[in-house]
Amino acid sequence: MSRRAVHIEDLAGEGVMLAAGGRAILLQIANEGVGHGVADHSDFAYRAVDRLRTTMTYIYAVVYGTEAERAAVVRMVNKAHAKVRAENYNAFDPELQLWVAATLYESAVSLYERLFGRLDEANADALYREYAVLGTALQVPAGMWPRDRAAFAAYWKEELDRVEVDAQVRATSRDLFHPVKAPMLIRWNLPAYRWLTTGLLPAQLREKFELPWTARDQRRFERVMTLLSWVYPRIPAGVRHAPKTVYLWDMRRRLRTRGGIEA
Repeated sequence: MSRRAVHIEDLAGEGVMLAAGGRAILLQIANEGVGHGVADHSDFAYRAVDRLRTTMTYIYAVVYGTEAERAAVVRMVNKAHAKVRAENYNAFDPELQLWVAATLYESAVSLYERLFGRLDEANADALYREYAVLGTALQVPAGMWPRDRAAFAAYWKEELDRVEVDAQVRATSRDLFHPVKAPMLIRWNLPAYRWLTTGLLPAQLREKFELPWTARDQRRFERVMTLLSWVYPRIPAGVRHAPKTVYLWDMRRRLRTRGGIEA
């Protein structure tokens, strides 16, 4: 069990959270409204890397950015969301935005505890309250964030039991894992990223996305996670947080040049 107090600033900056980001995106699109909005308005085949970058940039801006930077990134996200609407979904729907924020929280904490050990109850409660900012920075009223971790667990189970992944959303998930356009270094590492993300998903979601996963895969996954839990925490924090540093630099460069951040 982790003894040191852990805050959102400690957890969100860990580079390994990029793996949690891929898991969160798949959980997000498993919700019918989010999934159809993304399928109809985002080209994952050509912009899968951009989608992950936008997700991580939003997190880093809200957690680490200045008030002006947070406001700028939220405006950009809202501008992108303005066109994501149809008869059965609307990106400004606070219920959908609550689900998106919930996936970011649950994915991050689940992975963190796998690698660093369980948080004590008081720390876990405090961290949960801190993570509400990822929803309330957009259109989620503060009162919509489940009041405590027990309420969140009930909400999470109910939402997971409700999700239905249709062929359109399944095709979108394949585009995320098999992008047509991506830097060569990322393309080389995609097989490992696909496998790790698949392992991190709840089993019921793997089945609904029709992602192959065997008992042998599960045994290998547990061995890899055990190894990572020994190696990763021993890497210097500056190295572990390097992706956050790069993303924040890129965000600030884009804001300075007024080109914005494409969502």
